[in-house]
Amino acid sequence: MLLGSIEPLNPIMISWPITVYWYGAIIGTGALLGLWIATRESERRGMNKDVFVDLVLFAIPIAILCARLYYVIFQWGHYSQNPGDILKIWEGGLAIHGGLIGAITTGVIFARIRGISFWKLADIGAPSILLGQAIGRWGNFMNQEAHGGEVTREFLEGLYLPDFIVNQMYIDGAYYHPTFLYESIWNFVGVALLLLLRKANFRRGELFLSYVIWYSVGRYFIEGLRTDSLMLTETLRVAQVISIGLVILAIALIIVRRMLGMANKRYLDPEKKERYMDSKNRSESKK
Repeated sequence: MLLGSIEPLNPIMISWPITVYWYGAIIGTGALLGLWIATRESERRGMNKDVFVDLVLFAIPIAILCARLYYVIFQWGHYSQNPGDILKIWEGGLAIHGGLIGAITTGVIFARIRGISFWKLADIGAPSILLGQAIGRWGNFMNQEAHGGEVTREFLEGLYLPDFIVNQMYIDGAYYHPTFLYESIWNFVGVALLLLLRKANFRRGELFLSYVIWYSVGRYFIEGLRTDSLMLTETLRVAQVISIGLVILAIALIIVRRMLGMANKRYLDPEKKERYMDSKNRSESKK
């Protein structure tokens, strides 16, 4: 194949009447599929499916805002000189850890206001979150970002990758590790594992904490291959430090919650169907 003939895929999905980027469309698709899975499971677990519909109306925009803010903070050297680039999220630059901070914080507040167990929400939503991450990495693929170090075409072909992936990894005259793909595959495997672990009837909260551990372990090793990592110092990658911290925190929470008797309920324990009222219904009930 002539290297000069390799053209990157067009990052624009639709250019008229409005411009829609593949990056945003792919992330949106992952969010919708995740919501569909969560609403189906919530009904099986005795929870009104409207809970997750209402939750994502707050969680998704807040998560996107936090993901961008997190990225901008650690790339402030660039954005302080180019403030107009801060809003260009279609060009990439959404940090998953920032998004998780925003989404989880929103979930905690939402659960408290609605009188619902946060851990029950988190357990049901864990596979959906990981599915959204697995699909969302393909947005990085379209933008030719979140890749690793330089490799040869022969190396990529040795992974039995289709040409469209190999060609998209040809960036500025060189081929690179498709680390977006490594993480996407790791996350898809994690989704399947979490769906199987539902049947193991873990204690409440531990399915979500298993997600945290699974994702963090994979992210730690894959991050070591990347060339565009956010850095704390010249040698410390932010994502690797956060991943180690999250694994330790998740394991500690599992142990402490068991010791304090805070995890006696289990995922499959039968419960009466929860009565869920949105803000409109609650207002009417007070009249």
